Amino acid sequence: MATPAPRRVALVTGGTTGIGAAICRAFDRAGYAVAATYTHDSARAAAFTAETGIPTFQWSVADEAACIEGTAQVVAALGPIDILVNNAGITRDAGFARMQSEQWREVIDVNLTSCFNMTHTVFAAMRARKWGRIVNISSINGQAGQFGQANYSAAKAGMLGFTKALALEGARDGVTVNAVAPGYTETDMVRAVPADVLAKIVARIPVGRLAQPDEIARCVAFLCAEESGYITGATLTVNGGQYMA
Repeated sequence: MATPAPRRVALVTGGTTGIGAAICRAFDRAGYAVAATYTHDSARAAAFTAETGIPTFQWSVADEAACIEGTAQVVAALGPIDILVNNAGITRDAGFARMQSEQWREVIDVNLTSCFNMTHTVFAAMRARKWGRIVNISSINGQAGQFGQANYSAAKAGMLGFTKALALEGARDGVTVNAVAPGYTETDMVRAVPADVLAKIVARIPVGRLAQPDEIARCVAFLCAEESGYITGATLTVNGGQYMA
């Protein structure tokens, strides 16, 4: 009888809401042991755990020391981390002439520097075990740019370069590194956009609607599957045809 594959452990940053929550649920359905991080909303995290049974851990992914300590807590609770999804992200939109340095730094730290902070805690161990999956959640606006989002677009574009470089370092040791670049998705962040602006955005999407978080999550689950070991350094663009990379 064949030895069953080990139960993989997946860690999703920003995993209690939106796309991150959908990714956690997809991993749970696939039989992984799943952990989600969050930063501020403890009540929402508790509700997420009560609904799904997925444990949550609170720390700022912009804080390297907190990432080291928090990841150790996940390992102690669930075991070595096999899958990391760098999903946590924020926006601090402003036209560049009015953008403050604090708005720039906060978005770069949470959206991009967090990729270093989190990946650095798991990468060596993945290579030593000869298996790992890292998926970085970028954005259509990291590919095409967006007015008023010089900080966000720069961070999300930086994730794509990070993905390609790290993929080269992990490939021979069975660690794949890929990115998913969602288009506009029906999450709290997008629902906060004024209705008239959102209508104009949807009008530019060839399929005529926003993405659903589950549609993005299925792409992440595909890249993390046992059978996806030959895909690395890739960006999976999921935007309804709005930007064809």
